[in-house]
Amino acid sequence: MVTRTKQKTRNPKETKQTEESAMDAYDSRIVSIRRTTKVREGGRDFSFSAVAVVGDGKGQVGMGCGKGKEVTLAVQKATDNARKNMQHVALKGDTIQYQIINRLGATKVIILPGAEGTGIHAGGAMRPVFEVLGVKNVIAKSIGARNPLNVVRATIEGLVNISNPTEIAKKRGKTVEEILGKKAKENTTV
Repeated sequence: MVTRTKQKTRNPKETKQTEESAMDAYDSRIVSIRRTTKVREGGRDFSFSAVAVVGDGKGQVGMGCGKGKEVTLAVQKATDNARKNMQHVALKGDTIQYQIINRLGATKVIILPGAEGTGIHAGGAMRPVFEVLGVKNVIAKSIGARNPLNVVRATIEGLVNISNPTEIAKKRGKTVEEILGKKAKENTTV
């Protein structure tokens, strides 16, 4: 004889409230909205595409794209897609660990750590990425193609590939102090 245990049924209101509170924890920014036109027999057919970035302000960031017949639909799809594609970035306080140069297609991004009080010196599509990520002091420049989608992808790819001193020390079989040098005691914020 097989005994079955009764599973607890979920209250739909509780599930919805939990999802809403999780969504409130993330900060989202729209990077770009584009209108596309398709000429058909009856006239022009408009649709919209949106690029959004989402982050928690503590080192998590995600990017997403969405398309729809209306702007609100495209933006909603983009933010939902960004929430699904969250990635962790190893930060050093409110800046990045070290200089990053990353290339994606024709887009090249250069990201430098900033001293305290520098602010976010980045323009275009890079600024919203740093804002939602929680980086407060950074200097960044995009060179080459300025397509917002490629700039955001190159920026996030470069940030995700950052290694923190603990990981590097573990790979090399050394201590964090040996990796960082003389300033190890002052800069060991991981």
